[in-house]
Amino acid sequence: MSTDYQRAREELGRRLRELRHESPRSRLTGAELARRLGWPQSKISKLENGRQTPTDGDLRAWAEATGQPQVFGELSARLKGFESHIRSWRRQLASGHRAAQENYTTLVSGTRTIRAWQTGVVHGMLQTPDYARALFESRANLRNTPKDADDAVRARMKRQEWLYRPGKELHVLMLESALRVRVCSAEVQAAQLDRLLGAVGMDTVRLGVVPLDIETELTPGHAFSILDERLVTVEAWHAGLILDDAESVALYGRIWTMLARGAVYGPDAQRVIARARSGLHR
Repeated sequence: MSTDYQRAREELGRRLRELRHESPRSRLTGAELARRLGWPQSKISKLENGRQTPTDGDLRAWAEATGQPQVFGELSARLKGFESHIRSWRRQLASGHRAAQENYTTLVSGTRTIRAWQTGVVHGMLQTPDYARALFESRANLRNTPKDADDAVRARMKRQEWLYRPGKELHVLMLESALRVRVCSAEVQAAQLDRLLGAVGMDTVRLGVVPLDIETELTPGHAFSILDERLVTVEAWHAGLILDDAESVALYGRIWTMLARGAVYGPDAQRVIARARSGLHR
């Protein structure tokens, strides 16, 4: 999560705490405010400590429950200043891809389960160094950003250590097109597909492939990752997005589940991958 965004959320949380302490009726404890609002006390704590983004409705309820409805306008204005957490790639990649990779590593380090959907490339956690290098070079050329592919590759490979830590689970869904789109040589692509064939048997990885000729409930849409049940990351052409409101996280969870119903796993997934590999040298 970006420093600017998190700082703004923490500042809003401090303001909420002030309002609770300064309630004209009497200083409220977190438990007392939770009872008034009908919320779990954990929500009070998360909002005050900048670990959850409130909705406009949350802020209105907070202002009224603390006996200070007149401050809702102020709170709402603060929220509108950062609720759309979008960071342009131009800004994120100003010093190269390595910094962006390290920031994402920080974001996922405490995550237990990642559910991801990919349509055009192999998921970063399962990329080979050469495949990742080709992607970084392509993106740097597109965005005219510093060319630090080797450093970025090392950062991405370092993040893959997450896969070998106890209790971690990676659930990846890939449209078959992600196996076939090439931004690298046939040799590099073949090695990447071999890596995927091996990943099918990993204890920490559940890899599903959605064949191109299968009937699905949804159109493919864009790539995204769900980190536990707390946030979603989306990579668009112009920017990276982090969505952590409960409604968005739930929506992407439903999307992922619907896409997963069209996927094949285990030996069936390996057959789709092998089919893509055999077509490389035709």
